[in-house]
Amino acid sequence: MILAVAVGRAIALVAVTRLRAAGFEMVWTGSSRVVRTSSGGSVVVEAELRNRSADAVRGVDVRPLASSMLSVTVEPATLDLPPGARARLDVTIEARRVGRWGVHGLALEVRGTPLGGESLYEVPLLFANPMGVEVVPASLGALMASARGGRARRGSEVGRPANVAGEGDELRELRDHVPGDAFKRIAWKASARRGRLLVREMEREERDIVWLVVDASVELWAGAKGSAPLDLVVEEAASVATRHLRRGDRVGLVVSASRLRAWIAPKEGAAHAALLAGALASAASCIDADRSELDEHRVAQRVQEHLRPLDPRGLTDLRKGDLDALATRAEEARARAPFAPRLPFAPSVREQVLRHYLAAFGIESPPRIDGERPRADETLVQVLDRLATEKPTASIVHVWAPAPARAEGLGSALGALRRRHIEVRWSLPHLDAGIAPEPGRRSGVAEVVEHAVRSRARTAEARGAMVLRRLGVRVQPRALARKRSLEALAVRERTP
Repeated sequence: MILAVAVGRAIALVAVTRLRAAGFEMVWTGSSRVVRTSSGGSVVVEAELRNRSADAVRGVDVRPLASSMLSVTVEPATLDLPPGARARLDVTIEARRVGRWGVHGLALEVRGTPLGGESLYEVPLLFANPMGVEVVPASLGALMASARGGRARRGSEVGRPANVAGEGDELRELRDHVPGDAFKRIAWKASARRGRLLVREMEREERDIVWLVVDASVELWAGAKGSAPLDLVVEEAASVATRHLRRGDRVGLVVSASRLRAWIAPKEGAAHAALLAGALASAASCIDADRSELDEHRVAQRVQEHLRPLDPRGLTDLRKGDLDALATRAEEARARAPFAPRLPFAPSVREQVLRHYLAAFGIESPPRIDGERPRADETLVQVLDRLATEKPTASIVHVWAPAPARAEGLGSALGALRRRHIEVRWSLPHLDAGIAPEPGRRSGVAEVVEHAVRSRARTAEARGAMVLRRLGVRVQPRALARKRSLEALAVRERTP
């Protein structure tokens, strides 16, 4: 019996090899290699299995190979393909987290049916056909998908423009003269009547210039996919950006961590919303060497595992441990990748090439365990210092970040913003958001540990809010942040 099974499996292997040579393949039927969906949403992609050989094929256990940030199902899971036939597959992709992730292909088991019945052997078969899934925040995704302004393709502005001091035609107020005021603005008649120098303060109408500052430190990724503190921060920031863009305000974005990761100048419109969504989807990734738990050798292992089915020779001609040759082959294969990401940070060119390959195919990397909190605090202070002198002058700066441990540098940066009449609104991340009880039966120790972690997180949040209020910062109430999260969830559920 064992000999018969071995002979049957060998025959099946030969048959599968002949099938692949004859043109047994899987293709995506869509025209684009990248599909877009919103966080928490889903999208259905069509694939097709084609049997160009002269033999009948039965495939069972059809399953996707995809990033763990996606939940992917395939229907049907079992199919029969006569010679020259085609079968359609519906691949349903549910997004768990904002980012750029990959569906790397499909796998199935080819079951031998030499006499028309079920056999005792199966041969695995892999179709390496990568496709990218860009997951954007729900509110920005809804804005990008909405109809805009007919031929002009512009969104209609809502709300009223703000009246601010400046060089305009309308009188705002008469105020006392201060050093630095131009003499042409002195109201001589009013000054003569009141016996002191008064100047005319004019006003002009303009929309707000809003900056969104997001701290994307790797510590904030702790928690379940889709409900970690940084997941909620990204959704809240996107909700605020959508609200201001719909009013016609100009919105800019800064993503920082241990170093500056993204700086997008304020603009308006739906096209700018797509740019903001792309930055939020990519800038918070952990593919860079200073944010990733993977060293160069572990990165090379992932690249090799993914590249082997894509390479015509299956990497059989590469010597084991030759990372230079692997990097060269990976750079050549990157032309088939669905994404064209920025070059990641790495200490060497070779490691940069390998990490670039992972980012281009949407392969995730685990966040660094030791974190980057002290350096992230320094970067945040530098960002606020720069915003105080940025042109055009901001109206509002929204910040999503934990309160820095040291308030000296932060106090001077906030003082510079106040002197420029720039309002700062600070939202503290919900550090206990990603703590979710495990399903099933739980021990008393687990409940005690969970309670202690939640208490510590809430204490740290309360202490940070107190420090910020002492510095004169307007801290957004937790209830308001929760409301924005619910609004983003409602938009997510309405988005098809």
